[in-house]
Amino acid sequence: MSEQTATAVCLTVAAVNLLIGVWKGAALLRERKAAPALITLGSAVSALVYAAASPAGYRGLGEAAGRPGAATLPVYSGTVVCCAITHVLTVLWTATPSPGGRAGANRRARTWAGAYAAVVVAMAVAFGAADLDGRPADPLRFDTGFAEGRPSVLVFLALFLTALSCATLGTARLARRTAPEDPDLRHAARYFGASMVICFGYVVCNAPAVVLASLGSHALDDVGVLGALFGTVATVLTGYGVTGAAVGAWLRERRDVRTLRPLWRLAVKDVDARLALDPGGTGLCLTNVRFTLHRRVVEILDGMRVLRAWSSAGAAEVVGRHVEAAVPPLPAAERQAIVTAAVLRDAGLRLRAARAHAARTRQERPVPPAAPVARLPGDDTAASGERARLLLLAAHLDHPLVASALRELRTGDTGPRGTSGDRTVVS
Repeated sequence: MSEQTATAVCLTVAAVNLLIGVWKGAALLRERKAAPALITLGSAVSALVYAAASPAGYRGLGEAAGRPGAATLPVYSGTVVCCAITHVLTVLWTATPSPGGRAGANRRARTWAGAYAAVVVAMAVAFGAADLDGRPADPLRFDTGFAEGRPSVLVFLALFLTALSCATLGTARLARRTAPEDPDLRHAARYFGASMVICFGYVVCNAPAVVLASLGSHALDDVGVLGALFGTVATVLTGYGVTGAAVGAWLRERRDVRTLRPLWRLAVKDVDARLALDPGGTGLCLTNVRFTLHRRVVEILDGMRVLRAWSSAGAAEVVGRHVEAAVPPLPAAERQAIVTAAVLRDAGLRLRAARAHAARTRQERPVPPAAPVARLPGDDTAASGERARLLLLAAHLDHPLVASALRELRTGDTGPRGTSGDRTVVS
């Protein structure tokens, strides 16, 4: 790999980690907890590590410090910090949910954090005592280039590879033996375990290369260079571990916002735009997607309550017959969605006709039928189930059974009407 390619790869990984750090930092401002703080710190440190580890950054730091290979200390120390954070997070996330289990996990996390901090300090001391003069530094060959005849460098590398081994193997063992109940944490722990197994490939490649180099043989130098590839792949997987579930949830929420759009237009925009925080129905699509989705659900439910006054038992009866005659029989949730969709679409048509009638007769506002408010199917749905119910409802607004029921209703129905005796409910 050429130095230009290596620099491009390192800076790309650094940019991705910086983006993750900014994203998680924003989450930290909303939710001040240990996990977001550790992820933000780890992402920021990883970004700095890869910027410094790029050939351009490595040599630039060496020239600025006046010492070849000076960038190795922040790069290797930062690598230990990143792997330590991954290990500590896995300890916390794989703890048993009991109070005793969480307390034990907190103690183990503090112990490991203290051990890694001590290793970083010892690495700094050993590196400071090392003689790095007399040989130009190759950013990918420091381990083998300075191992021979430099005991302080060997101590530095031994500390680094030992800490890396503990973090990678410890994380992989925890991720394999335990799985958090929370699906997002389970996703993160699974990818943490996989990434740390791959990262251990760096140790497997470099440990024998360093031993041979310290004895004067450079037969495995190229194998040691290969270890950097394992580290890069592991970094990418770790980043996906902390963001994959969140990105997936964000994509699902954006998809749900789009799915709800026709129902939102029917129940909110076409009923009373004042029910909407954003009457235009646009914006807030890239940021605050979860807020937008929750707000859409609330607005749709408000609009459905307004449309109740225009609902018709006739619509419920007609679509009910169509649903019952369907072959093969439809699931209960789908039957309910079709009935609700037909009733709402019929109510919307009645409201539109009433508004046109009010405009012709110069009434201040359309007057709903003088009849009791009908209860729409699914009104007793728990709050936690409303999102799923409305998504199913939105997906059935144009169902063939809804269309056929509306055609039948419109054939013998020329305008808004309603009496107190025709308000049955189908659920």
